[in-house]
Amino acid sequence: MKKNLPDRYFYPAVFIYEDGQEIAVDFPDLGVATSGTSEDDALLSARELLGCVMCGLEEDGEPIPAPSALSAIQPKENERVVLVDAYMPSVRLASVNRSVNRTVTLPAWLNAAALERNVNFSQVLQDALKHQLHLA
Repeated sequence: MKKNLPDRYFYPAVFIYEDGQEIAVDFPDLGVATSGTSEDDALLSARELLGCVMCGLEEDGEPIPAPSALSAIQPKENERVVLVDAYMPSVRLASVNRSVNRTVTLPAWLNAAALERNVNFSQVLQDALKHQLHLA
């Protein structure tokens, strides 16, 4: 990942209101859209989508499009233009902490004993690896 990336991105989003439907949210500069059941839900969905899109562009080394000025977007009667932000340090951290699957081999008797005791295999492996790597 590149150094000197911004902590926040700000992009205009168009909130589109239609009777009996979720609020649609379109990012004209990015060509992506989402929706929400209320204005709060739509804004949260928009922030999450913006963070995911920008993180993907950063990871792929793609150019980051310049955001349009709010005044440059002319909404229709049922639309409102909103400036949406994404705080990238937390988005990037979530991307780094995603889980991965690993296959492990155990003796059958040990597997059976652990299953009898409802052992969480993933947690035990994480704990053991942290201990082994002196990270705990």
